[in-house]
Amino acid sequence: MTDRHRYVSPLVERVATTEMISLFSAQRKFSTWRRCWLALAEAEKELGLPISDEQIQAMREHLDDIDFEAAAAYERRFRHDVMAHIHAFGDVAPAARPIIHLGATSCFVTDNTDLILMREGLRILLRKAAAALARLRRFALAWKDLPTLGFTHYQPAQPVTVGKRACLWAQDLLMDIEAMESLVQRLRCRGVKGTTGTQASFLALFEGDEAKVEALDRLVAQKLGFEASLPVTGQTYSRKWDTQVLNALAGVGESAHKFATDMRLLQNLKEVEEPFESTQVGSSAMAYKRNPMRCERICALSRFLMAAPLHGHFTTAVQWFERTLDDSAIRRLSIPEGFLACDGILNLWINVMEQPKVYPKVIERHLAEELPFMATENILMACVKRGKDRQAVHEAIRRNAQEAGLRVKEEGQLNDLLDRLANDPEIGLSREEIDAAVDVRLFIGRSVSQVEHFVREWIDPVLARYPEADTLESSVSV
Repeated sequence: MTDRHRYVSPLVERVATTEMISLFSAQRKFSTWRRCWLALAEAEKELGLPISDEQIQAMREHLDDIDFEAAAAYERRFRHDVMAHIHAFGDVAPAARPIIHLGATSCFVTDNTDLILMREGLRILLRKAAAALARLRRFALAWKDLPTLGFTHYQPAQPVTVGKRACLWAQDLLMDIEAMESLVQRLRCRGVKGTTGTQASFLALFEGDEAKVEALDRLVAQKLGFEASLPVTGQTYSRKWDTQVLNALAGVGESAHKFATDMRLLQNLKEVEEPFESTQVGSSAMAYKRNPMRCERICALSRFLMAAPLHGHFTTAVQWFERTLDDSAIRRLSIPEGFLACDGILNLWINVMEQPKVYPKVIERHLAEELPFMATENILMACVKRGKDRQAVHEAIRRNAQEAGLRVKEEGQLNDLLDRLANDPEIGLSREEIDAAVDVRLFIGRSVSQVEHFVREWIDPVLARYPEADTLESSVSV
């Protein structure tokens, strides 16, 4: 059967980057198993078990040359993937065969490997999240003082600035970065805990010496790159760790979906657009179209990712006592695919924010259409300062606003409220005086200083931990 006759996950074929795909590949998984076995053997030898230098060297020389056909044959025979790879490892390192997996249960390699790969996956995602954050920072500063119509309920509201709105996206992403960083710091390996977590097999190997069993656990954790192992486990580590990891990834999906939805709405308004290449086709039928396909893909992948923690919740909930095996098949899907989806989402986010197109004239026009209504309170106050009766002016403004609103909605005409007010003797202000009262800079509050403060006090300290963030490139090809 050729590759063209096999189903290939779109996450691999169209979404994730080579780096993340490689992390969850069979080669990386099973070579990490062998590194776990090596770490165990080295630690056992250091603590006095009769393991020779020759056996350790034999294992070390064959960490990556995995015979997948031989392993598959063993698995067909044993119906057990760990036993299959123990035998395949023993075939290429025969001197070490007697001590490979000594005292361990299958979850020694499977669970420790999963934790190693998840931690490395989080580190990859953190670099990419920082790259997206760096581009949001650049965008926020570039447009910090461009007033734009704010929206609540997707109805016109008090103006903000384009840069201020970008800070909302950046703040969500900052929370995701903090969550992933916390997990990287808190994750521990499973260590060496035995078949039900009691370490009974290792206690037997060391003839009841609990201090040596504890030392073994610490040594293996260090050799696997962890400060420590989890304090207690059943046969597996608590699957709540999977849920916490998937929740952190789903948080990225939440943030990305909100960002991409806003961008799609802005593109409809023709205010801000995602990049559109010179030969890109928006529609097979409507040649004029510039669809926000990258942001649409972000939203689609984000919905998939936001559902991933459910698998963790359900799996944790049904792990009877020390463990049941109904966790295995679902975790083979949910964990790698969660990381692949998150990788693709962040890659797209970086790409969208590389060169988004902003249209200040359109933004200005939309603002001008709504600002007169928002400015009526300022005009009212200006009239009162001139000695006008507040209630009479209020009625005049109300009447003119209603008439201008009907003209806009029923006749499709431009908003002429300011002209109406300038010509109303009850108002008593010239057009120039009215324009001064509706200066848009009076309506954006502290938007500019908020952007500057947020970038300086919140974004920059995070980006200082990721010096390559501003230069990391995306690779969206489809």
